Amino acid sequence: MPKASSFEELEALIGYHFKDPALILQALTHSSFTNEQKINKTGNYERLEFLGDAVLELTASDFLFHQIPQIPEGEMTKMRAACVCEQALALCAKELELERFIRVGKGEEQSGGRRRDSITADVMEAVIGALYLDGGMEVSKTFIERFILSDLENRQMVKDSKSLLQELVQGRFHTNVTYEVVGTSGPEHEKEFVVQTSIDGQAVSLGQGRSKKAAQQQAAYKALLKLKKYKEA
Repeated sequence: MPKASSFEELEALIGYHFKDPALILQALTHSSFTNEQKINKTGNYERLEFLGDAVLELTASDFLFHQIPQIPEGEMTKMRAACVCEQALALCAKELELERFIRVGKGEEQSGGRRRDSITADVMEAVIGALYLDGGMEVSKTFIERFILSDLENRQMVKDSKSLLQELVQGRFHTNVTYEVVGTSGPEHEKEFVVQTSIDGQAVSLGQGRSKKAAQQQAAYKALLKLKKYKEA
């Protein structure tokens, strides 16, 4: 179990002090931990994740509607999807170092579950749900706008990484991008795929996700970042 100072540090990072600490504790608790400790299943983050997902989608919709009035409905739908997809939420969680505070069981810990995108993205939504219950819509909205909607261009790149990478590689190197599953991890019901991105036969990056498509998107995003650094150098 994390020390109390860990929660104080997280509260400092997100800029909010919980009136009910049990809510943030639940938001940070994976089912593997509750199963291992024989805690009632309602003690994990899954119900809060369900609530947080709805709050996130509404807040993102409201933000895009008011902040970018010139874009049509179809484009707003694409931008919202980019903001709330697993890869984008996992990136936000990484920027917050949220994985340091997640409670997982020993088996999940050993398999690297604490850093798994599928888990960190779910916990990000659970934290939103906890904020909503503890402080209301305005508190959760402030968190979402600060930590999720603050870099729309980068979030869009996460969602469209494969197509953006293909366009860039074809234009710059006149070749294609290939993806190969090089490994899997986790139990069958929560399997994670590891995918390698190669350009002209040269391995460039690795991505991980709960589906092959998600893993490919992450690998493509990492490749884009590398190519961007190469171009700027």
